[in-house]
Amino acid sequence: MKTKKIILVAGARPNFIKIAPLLRVIDQSYSDHLHPIIVHTGQHYDYEMSQAFFEDLELRRPDYFLGVGPGSHAVQTARIMTAFEEVCTREKPEIVVVVGDVNSTLACALVAKKMGIQVAHVEAGLRSRDLTMPEEINRMVTDVLADYLFVSERSGLANLQHEGRPPETVHFVGNVMVDTLFFQLASLEEAPGNRPQPYAVLTLHRPANVDADAKLREIMEAIALIARDLPVEFPAHPRTRQRLEALGLAPGLENRRINLLPPLPYKTFLRLWKDAALVLTDSGGLQEETTALGVPCITIRENTERPVTITEGTNILGGTDYQGILAAYETFNSTGGKKGRVPELWDGQAAARIVAILAQ
Repeated sequence: MKTKKIILVAGARPNFIKIAPLLRVIDQSYSDHLHPIIVHTGQHYDYEMSQAFFEDLELRRPDYFLGVGPGSHAVQTARIMTAFEEVCTREKPEIVVVVGDVNSTLACALVAKKMGIQVAHVEAGLRSRDLTMPEEINRMVTDVLADYLFVSERSGLANLQHEGRPPETVHFVGNVMVDTLFFQLASLEEAPGNRPQPYAVLTLHRPANVDADAKLREIMEAIALIARDLPVEFPAHPRTRQRLEALGLAPGLENRRINLLPPLPYKTFLRLWKDAALVLTDSGGLQEETTALGVPCITIRENTERPVTITEGTNILGGTDYQGILAAYETFNSTGGKKGRVPELWDGQAAARIVAILAQ
């Protein structure tokens, strides 16, 4: 059988978590069938948010680092497309695999499709129905282009059917985020000493939440009230920390029982949140990971593209205003946290299903 050249694209921190199990399966079981090439676009890049992730997830160094850096959506997308076209011209891959919903996902899918290269989209079909979210546009357009649509939850199947995607291109495979979660959990060593219980963990990074001064103040006021009951561990995204410092909010957090931390490597962060009484987040992936481990979660957003975390999992949609967040917290407080179950095919084998299809 001819060896297929396959490019795996990572542009932002969550992308690394999603390509790691794919690469592991290829290296262990399909090295005679697939030749993987890792492309890191550099959409998000600093050492703590990127390089440390490669080490923590046991990912080898990328074959290509495009170094596109920050910029507006148009500028960043254009830079990625120009640089990725050169990679595709040089490598001539049979398949380009894109994951998630960042600008790199859309840009590399578009380049590949125009060059006649097959596109595989991991996490296809997720929809928030909110076109003010750049990620929603990236998801929708990428799914139109993709030849392989790998779906993580049944809502994705319904969405793609409604949008008229050919059934033979759609594959319900499970969740690669959960693959990485279970793999890392199995090798996790507990930190020495005991952390005071109970406590909450907060992550906050979406522009709609952190770039608007009034909104960020409102969210942090709600978190400060919650911290009276549960001390809050807060690993802050660099942009979030910058906004907190610009508003003069950072110095007073410690006095309000909110512990501001730097971005954490994957295993360190997993060790922190897996034992939390509650996770508060505006992340997409953390909604899924908390559901997989049964940790109560309040999502600080008005909508979610991952509805199975609410219908079957431990997630509550809290909104982004003071009253909504506190109402969700009161629900948590009165019930002891939402009890859920692990969704279908979230069994740590999604990558194996995906790679088996790509290798055919």
